[in-house]
Amino acid sequence: MKVEPVVLSNDFVRLEPLLPTHREPLRVVAADPELWRFHAQNHHGATFDAWFDLSLRLLDTGEGICFVVIDAASGEIAGSSSYLAVVPAHKRLEIGSTWYPKPFQGGSTNPATKLALMSHAFEALAFNRVEFKLDSRNAQSWAAMRKLGATQEGIFRRHLVLPDGYKRDSVYFSVIAEEWPSVKAGIAARLSSFKG
Repeated sequence: MKVEPVVLSNDFVRLEPLLPTHREPLRVVAADPELWRFHAQNHHGATFDAWFDLSLRLLDTGEGICFVVIDAASGEIAGSSSYLAVVPAHKRLEIGSTWYPKPFQGGSTNPATKLALMSHAFEALAFNRVEFKLDSRNAQSWAAMRKLGATQEGIFRRHLVLPDGYKRDSVYFSVIAEEWPSVKAGIAARLSSFKG
């Protein structure tokens, strides 16, 4: 079974599978080098095209789907998030390579994006597990995972070497199918505070 590309949406975001037409608009949004401080790869400047082309190929290989996140209210591109490490035989995937420019950080964008992606993974695909990994130094992502209701599983020490040579420890979190109804309710409650 291959995970097929599909448009996902809710009241806050619309997630479109990455297309070649997204290249230039995403390049503009990805231009802030600070966005990539904790990522395994930089996706701005000279490295943007390599990231974009690799993200397009995810779908061809069946390894994942890169989504462009669009803010429902403004229609602006609000960043990107991906299904990665998709293993249909074991009904698991990772949600990662997530990034949002500053105007879309700390509000409804991330919880709404995670709600759309996890709803599809657990409800449409009937997957058992969704996992996340983050740089152990990234306090903002730690807080986001806790607010999300994900369970911290452990730390992979010296897991990745970042472009600046830093040896990153990666913290793994997950949500499993049995936890999904409670996690979903928690995200929905958080998002209700953003409705005017």
